[in-house]
Amino acid sequence: MATTTLTSHLLPIMINLQEDPSKPGEGHRQRLRDRFQAQGIDALTDTEVIELLLTFGTPRCDCRPAAEEAMQRFKSLPEVLDAHPSALEKIRGMGPKNIFALQFIQGVARRYLRQRIQKKNYITSSKDVADYLIHALRGLRREVFMAVYLDASHAVIDSEILSEGTVNVNTVYPRELLKAALARNAVALVIAHNHPSGSLQPSAQDEQLTRTLHLLCSFMNIQLLDHLIIGAGETVYSFADQGQMAAVRSDCAALCSRLA
Repeated sequence: MATTTLTSHLLPIMINLQEDPSKPGEGHRQRLRDRFQAQGIDALTDTEVIELLLTFGTPRCDCRPAAEEAMQRFKSLPEVLDAHPSALEKIRGMGPKNIFALQFIQGVARRYLRQRIQKKNYITSSKDVADYLIHALRGLRREVFMAVYLDASHAVIDSEILSEGTVNVNTVYPRELLKAALARNAVALVIAHNHPSGSLQPSAQDEQLTRTLHLLCSFMNIQLLDHLIIGAGETVYSFADQGQMAAVRSDCAALCSRLA
């Protein structure tokens, strides 16, 4: 789900704020609201979406200049929503209430997407899971490792962040992952982490981690279905889609046969 589509679910919740018609820009904002209500989110540009979001923080102010500057500085709606408050503060007309409005809509979006995937079958809803992970992990300044726990029918039980690292290093403790999976009676797992650099290319450490976790999970009769990498855009790198999980399974099976 793209960020603009997600916003279409959340804008109506906040759009009924009452404003003084005599204030500058009110007619313009009302036209934006009318257009959204008549035609949906696709009728608005990203700049116009940001403008409406900013008005939730300061409904009596003209937020169009701040929205335009935010788009010029960050280039896209996702980048604006992912921006750190210290970066947003540098935009003229962007105050604490405006920043709160952006952070709040971002927080609501993450909770919405997280709850949306629960109890859904991962195989048929993998895109929804990817959308949630993109929204949860993209734009973070530190590398974060997350797990999605699945039951015997591959329905999503839960998801959680298991560890946080530095800009390019994240320490994952397999024991903690297995402990958390067993506590939820998980039968399968999907793991994910972000690359703060924005790159989707897996590192040698990412590949080794996947092999290690797959092997350890197999000893506990837990299937590791995929390892996803979140970069800067709207797509993810999937070890399964790239054929790497099949290779990992083959390597682990060969190793287990030698140990038997």
